[in-house]
Amino acid sequence: MIKLKNIHKRFGDSEILKGIDIDINKGEIIVIIGSSGTGKSTLLRCVNFLEQAEQGEISIDDTYVNCEKYSKAEELALRRKTGFVFQSYALFAHMTARQNIAEGLITVHGWKKDKALERAQQILDDIGLQDKGDSYPAALSGGQQQRVGIGRAMALQPELLLFDEPTSALDPEWVGEVLNLMKKLANQHQTMLVVTHEMQFAREVADRVIFMAEGNIVEQGKPEDIFGNPQDPRLKKFLNQVGIQ
Repeated sequence: MIKLKNIHKRFGDSEILKGIDIDINKGEIIVIIGSSGTGKSTLLRCVNFLEQAEQGEISIDDTYVNCEKYSKAEELALRRKTGFVFQSYALFAHMTARQNIAEGLITVHGWKKDKALERAQQILDDIGLQDKGDSYPAALSGGQQQRVGIGRAMALQPELLLFDEPTSALDPEWVGEVLNLMKKLANQHQTMLVVTHEMQFAREVADRVIFMAEGNIVEQGKPEDIFGNPQDPRLKKFLNQVGIQ
């Protein structure tokens, strides 16, 4: 069980997150939707401590962190339970695809280099890039780079995979291959928290859809309820803007 309780985050005078509560069951896929600037990506970054929430509690299984007061060891323990997939791939340009995937195993989990590279090649096989292990990011398409980014997160075998708009930086022709890989992970019951503008993906894959507006969770439920029978006027307006209603 993963719990986010009363998460607050400010940037200067702006309150971005206003007390977010989410419980995530093992194997559950939750998709967060909403307009830009509503705090969706900030929430993901707070879960992974890429941003520090000023208030709130985060727990993943038996690992617990109070965001107001915690040790570096507690932060590291929590981060080891998560994997983060960025909008812009965030691959190391000077490393091959295989080395990018292996790096976290070496630096975070202390694996020996040979073992980590062997595991990285297995992951490349799993994500359909078995012949790209020696390729550097500049030689890969956007879709291939993002699949390597997902593979890097997968390598750590996290309890929770966080996806921050993983297709937003892709040309349209590469979106499908990344979404197909995410669907494969969903079929393997990987717990995922996904921020995306891909409404069809949310319809098909999510166990639960959360709509955020102005730093709050406004409405949540099963995809068929969120998209087929929205209740809040803000959700209705958003769905109309993205062409759902």
